[in-house]
Amino acid sequence: MAVVVVESPAKAKTINKYLGSDYTVLASFGHVRDLPAKDGSVDPDDGFAMKWEVAADSKKHIRAITEALKTDDELILATDPDREGEAISWHLQEALASSLKKGKKVSRVTFNAITKSAVTEAMAKPRQVDVALVEAYLARRALDYLVGFNLSPVLWRKLPGAKSAGRVQSVCLRLIVEREMEIEAFRAREYWTVTAALVTPRGQEFSARLTVLGGKKLDKFDIGTAEAAEIAVQAVTNRTLVVKSVEAKPASRNPWAPFMTSTLQQEASRKFGMGAKACMSAAQRLYEAGHITYMRTDGIDMAPEAVMAARDEIKRRFGADYVPDSPRMYKNKAKNAQEAHECIRPTDMSLSPDRLHAEGDQKKLYDLIWKRTIASQMAAARMERTTVDVASPDGQVELRATGQVVLFDGFLKVYDQGRDDDEGDDGARLPQIMQGEPADKRSVVPEQHFTQPPPRYTEATLVKRMEELGIGRPSTYASIVTTIQDRGYVTKDKNRLIPQDTGRLVTAFLSNYFRKYVEYDFTADLEAELDDISAGDRHYKDVLARFWRDFSAAIAETSELRITEVLEKIDEVLAPHLYPPRADGSDPKSCPVCGAGRLNLKTARGGGAFIGCSNYPECRYTRPLSAPGGDEGAAIAPDGNLLGHDEDGQPISLRAGRFGPYVQKGEATADAPKPPRASLPKGWAPETLTLERALSLLNLPRQIGLHPEDGAPVEAAIGRFGPYVKHNGTYANLPDVEEVFTIGMNRAVEVLALKAARGPGRGAAAQPLKELGEHPDGGAIQVMPGRYGPYVKWGKVNATLPKGVEPEAMTLEEALPLLAEKAAKAPKKATRAKAAAKPKAPAKAKTAAEPKAAAKPKAAAKPKAAAKPKAAKVP
Repeated sequence: MAVVVVESPAKAKTINKYLGSDYTVLASFGHVRDLPAKDGSVDPDDGFAMKWEVAADSKKHIRAITEALKTDDELILATDPDREGEAISWHLQEALASSLKKGKKVSRVTFNAITKSAVTEAMAKPRQVDVALVEAYLARRALDYLVGFNLSPVLWRKLPGAKSAGRVQSVCLRLIVEREMEIEAFRAREYWTVTAALVTPRGQEFSARLTVLGGKKLDKFDIGTAEAAEIAVQAVTNRTLVVKSVEAKPASRNPWAPFMTSTLQQEASRKFGMGAKACMSAAQRLYEAGHITYMRTDGIDMAPEAVMAARDEIKRRFGADYVPDSPRMYKNKAKNAQEAHECIRPTDMSLSPDRLHAEGDQKKLYDLIWKRTIASQMAAARMERTTVDVASPDGQVELRATGQVVLFDGFLKVYDQGRDDDEGDDGARLPQIMQGEPADKRSVVPEQHFTQPPPRYTEATLVKRMEELGIGRPSTYASIVTTIQDRGYVTKDKNRLIPQDTGRLVTAFLSNYFRKYVEYDFTADLEAELDDISAGDRHYKDVLARFWRDFSAAIAETSELRITEVLEKIDEVLAPHLYPPRADGSDPKSCPVCGAGRLNLKTARGGGAFIGCSNYPECRYTRPLSAPGGDEGAAIAPDGNLLGHDEDGQPISLRAGRFGPYVQKGEATADAPKPPRASLPKGWAPETLTLERALSLLNLPRQIGLHPEDGAPVEAAIGRFGPYVKHNGTYANLPDVEEVFTIGMNRAVEVLALKAARGPGRGAAAQPLKELGEHPDGGAIQVMPGRYGPYVKWGKVNATLPKGVEPEAMTLEEALPLLAEKAAKAPKKATRAKAAAKPKAPAKAKTAAEPKAAAKPKAAAKPKAAAKPKAAKVP
């Protein structure tokens, strides 16, 4: 028998069905080793030696494979068919080195789809781990480590509040920040168009736009004011119009190429608002279930047998007219395309989306992939585009109408690609119009327009731009976009990516002191060098040495920089954003409180940055980097913003505190050093706070009334864990802060009764937020709501979701490692409990059993010896 190792249990389960009982199929659960997150894991002074460490939750997976190899003579590494998959196979081979010394055979197989034919064919063509691909991975991993662990500390020291920097993430962040700066610098320009509603002699109406005025062809901004537009309207109104020409041209539209990783992510974002991470998670599950080919690729070619299967399916479903005379061939135009894989396509063309047993994102994504694949091999759409010019006899004015008619829908019968922004398609159908006939005017209307700034990036357009520049690779797009959001450098609103102040500061710092390393061309050229390594044309240590020589020198140059010097430079670079023009035309940098000081960038003692007055400590004016709407008057003044007075004449003010904005009643005095205060709940914008709202906060807890059963008071308030109602020591959470101020007795009694039914501190009545599926060892895995946040549950094992992970986005593959790590910790506690109880056990049987329980931790520690850094030599 042979031991086959893949990445995930879902993939293992599918492959096991095809291989049968002659093979033992096990999962590594992703990478089993990584560089420890500490200095020295990559040593440039020792030939870039890399010290690897087996992850804690991977040790039991390594043990399972080791145990299987005791009785099996062959190890087959069947991880994914890309550079990352090759790296996982290499790591497994290195980590299992001690188990492979006794003449056991090791081989590597790859398949682009998890189907019986693909897996069987791959097993018949084993090979060794590709050293060139592994070296390309090592180079990329070392580069990312060297940048992260050397540049991030510089950020921490020179730019308090900054979190970290990355080789590709920082370049991606620069794209978003520069686009935002373009938007802020944009100044709208006014222009007008004139459109006439015209009627043919047969009474059919059509619309035409003015294109010639005064005998001169109009450019976009030639009609720049309302007055000019009115003159144009009169010029058209006062003249008779005749159809000057009618020109009909045949046209065709060819289908889009099949999906690769970047185009799949873009289209999923356009059509479903699906983020890159969610898209790849759904695609991963479809791949592991055997429904689609490998989803990390920048290839768009399709296997010949798949092309023929698609053509057969098109003919069966739509008829021979929809099948082109010859198969369509596609060539990748992306910069530095290197992954030698097929496009992303269904493994079975006859499996239509309506027959797929899947739900949610998987169902939607498969539908998209199936339609795009089928459409890519269909006949072109044929249409007729008509242009009609209508002019006055004297030639002073001329109008144009355009339209098109679809003569044969072709691939459009199945699929059309979504658009990122309005492309102004002239798709209106025109009535029958004859040259030389009159065109009567029904109305002539001017319309005002303003030029629009470039749109903010969506995940789709950002991935598209990165691909155009040659930055990143198919397997990295999702993690790059996710990382900059997790760091708080960028937020997503209505699917658009918006840079935050910290992201701007980091970009400004890197662009001024490490400009070379956030240049688009430099990053793309480095990606090309990594591709050369994978092709065997470069040695990875040469690439690392050349990069480190210049990069370490740049790091050293920043050692003498003073924080004040850095802040002055960033203040200068970000001045248009930090100090927007004021409505009254006064100096944006003058202090609005004292008038004598100048505003400048400062750092807070606890980290982060703010705008403060240079006249400190005489003037204590401060505000956040971005005042709401660029209006400094909306910022909270040092002594607070007065909202009004209560019934007793006490001032109610909005203030900025260490833990955020709060409202205060009265002023601090010697007799009352701590006047009544209340923090603003999450979601309450300080700039919209009113006196009424502030008083409602200060008056909490709110008495709802007396409970109908025992007459005890029931009250609503906001506590550490959010809004709640309280009765006789029983607290029941409310879903919405606003309900604290509106909840009545009936609703309060209902909420309290539900809490009582669950019991104190118990979640028996809690309903799952999401069903993830079956655990490989049996039993359902669910995402559950918890007092301290959502968690994944499998039997008696509960694992808290990582910070920032939404319950709805959690997948089975992401949950399994969390549960494995939690389960690995649980036995240790049980062992300690048994060991502690040992002296109390009077019976010999129990005493004899105790050493076995106590010996378990030692057995679990053995893999550490197998994972020594010396065993982790790079090729």
